[in-house]
Amino acid sequence: MTDRIYNVLFLCTGNSARSIMAEALLRERGAGRFNVFSAGSHPKGEVNPYALKTLETMGLPSEGYRSKSWDEFARPDAPRMDFVFTVCDSAAGEACPAWPGQPMTAHWGIEDPAAVEGSDIEKQRAFATAFRYLRNRVDQFCAIPLHRLDKLALSQRLREIGEMEGATSPNATAE
Repeated sequence: MTDRIYNVLFLCTGNSARSIMAEALLRERGAGRFNVFSAGSHPKGEVNPYALKTLETMGLPSEGYRSKSWDEFARPDAPRMDFVFTVCDSAAGEACPAWPGQPMTAHWGIEDPAAVEGSDIEKQRAFATAFRYLRNRVDQFCAIPLHRLDKLALSQRLREIGEMEGATSPNATAE
């Protein structure tokens, strides 16, 4: 067993919903093994209230999250990431900054719950579904013996997680 703490960044275009929920989930379920961050290529500037409500409903802290640019994590003084995961197809298709430390990357795309139109119940249902898919991915990631796998095996496992139930195509339109 290793005491190493890994840095993980979740990316989405707006950094207002999926990436925020993924950050909250890994903070909670990662048992102190990860420093977790989220950001967006074109941040909305505020966290979607349905994302915060979903976190509260699921028993996770909803305080302190903010929508921010991925530029914060591409600066020389930023934490060196070990893993960078895109959770929306738009961010996966964009030219990402050169991350210091050459982290392992994977696409874990799921449908954008913020794009759902309709009643409050329909929106809440979309966020609950996105949360469930993210939780399943985060749980699988937490179960990986990171210190025991070589880079190739780890890369394959990260891709498989991205193909779990609810996966979208990185070529589809999102946010």
